[in-house]
Amino acid sequence: MLNRPNYILIAFGTLFVALGTIGIFVPVLPTTPFLLLAAACYGRGSKRLYNWLITNQVFGEYIKNYREGKGIPLATKIYALVLLWASIGFSAIFIVDKLWIKMLLFGIAAGVTIHLIKVKTAEKG
Repeated sequence: MLNRPNYILIAFGTLFVALGTIGIFVPVLPTTPFLLLAAACYGRGSKRLYNWLITNQVFGEYIKNYREGKGIPLATKIYALVLLWASIGFSAIFIVDKLWIKMLLFGIAAGVTIHLIKVKTAEKG
């Protein structure tokens, strides 16, 4: 029973990998927390999937950098902030009509910006 895969944890891990993948392209959706949740689920649900995730060329680096406290590369921070403000700015100016929703969007963008600035900037290797 100990080596048997836990399909519920595998399902949640897969959901979190999907959300983390989307987060790579959508600036207001975080990537690393979802990948960390996926690693926790896979770690208890399937050793094979856990090993795949932490050694994956795309996802493994997010988890490794977080575990080692290396931070986020400056280029990634800049890319994320430009994309964040462009997408939220466009939405708030051209798509949304209600003032309170515009304020909420800009508040979210400001919060994400503050968070990204506070996260350690990774040094070039």
